[in-house]
Amino acid sequence: MSRGRGLASINVEVRVMVGLVVLALGIVGGIAAYPMEVPFTALAGPLVLGALLLGPRLLVWLLGFLIVLLIIAQSLQPTSTPRLVAAMAIMIGLCVISLVINVRRTSLGIGVRSGESMLVDLRDRILAQASIPRLPDSWLVESALSSAGGSPFAGDFVVATLREEGRRLEVAVVDVSGKGEAAGTRALQLSGAMGGLIGALPAADFLPAANDYLLQRDWEEGFATAVHLSLDLETGDYELRSAGHPPPAHRSAGSGRWIVVRTEGTVLGIVPGVAYDPVRGRLGSGDVLLLYTDGMVEEPRRDIELGIDEMLGVAENLFRRSFDGLAERLAAKVGSRDDDRALLLVHRR
Repeated sequence: MSRGRGLASINVEVRVMVGLVVLALGIVGGIAAYPMEVPFTALAGPLVLGALLLGPRLLVWLLGFLIVLLIIAQSLQPTSTPRLVAAMAIMIGLCVISLVINVRRTSLGIGVRSGESMLVDLRDRILAQASIPRLPDSWLVESALSSAGGSPFAGDFVVATLREEGRRLEVAVVDVSGKGEAAGTRALQLSGAMGGLIGALPAADFLPAANDYLLQRDWEEGFATAVHLSLDLETGDYELRSAGHPPPAHRSAGSGRWIVVRTEGTVLGIVPGVAYDPVRGRLGSGDVLLLYTDGMVEEPRRDIELGIDEMLGVAENLFRRSFDGLAERLAAKVGSRDDDRALLLVHRR
């Protein structure tokens, strides 16, 4: 089936190539018949369309063909002025630039449009990992992701799944080293691996397995921080395990106070054979648990504790209106705009 789709794609590109060749020849024919009315810069049309629609191999042939046609079109001009010579140089320069770009992407074997489709698919896969499974009505769980500079590719991500026939929620908030697009590819690979591990392994084995996976990758910036929540949806009992991550925050509905849950653990991808001890607690009716990455609370020249206090203060004010959409509203109000941010809110109604 995939081979058939590949052949169909090649056939489509060949037809596009033939159409662009015919269009270019038609333009040159118009120049030959009406040299004063038809500008040879009209050949920029097939050039741009070819760069957008053709793969690397066919585009090379088209660009070479267009350069030949440009030389012919120039020779058909009744006069040669400095303006025409400059326009010719610009057109040939555009062809050369397109050739250079084409050579750079030849190793990928894809064209511009295919590459854009792949990037969109990669982005959607990262965002899909953050989707929260359907939960009982007594629980509200929301996630928010925001990348440095507003790019859809970020080094922070969330993975979540249900286990034990829907009784237990397993969720992890992860911060990959780097930010924005620089961390996006590593985040994609790691989110896929963690998405499989979190649903296949017992809670105690998840972070050690993720640590082993990162050690095997041998990336230049191969470390990550993470916090893992294992929550019993019937009792509200939870276990938190952290790998060098900022501490979660638990708000008790009875007292209205926030408690920072101090968790400790080694960053993922640094030391082999690490164990991660859990911190246990319980979410009662009305309680809230916040898990977040350092982009939510860290800014240059400011202590992280002050950042946590600011985040919790803003969260307290937002609680007065509604819990729905709180994760997105909170992520929009606090944190560094120069760093990726991820936030997970767990509320027991």
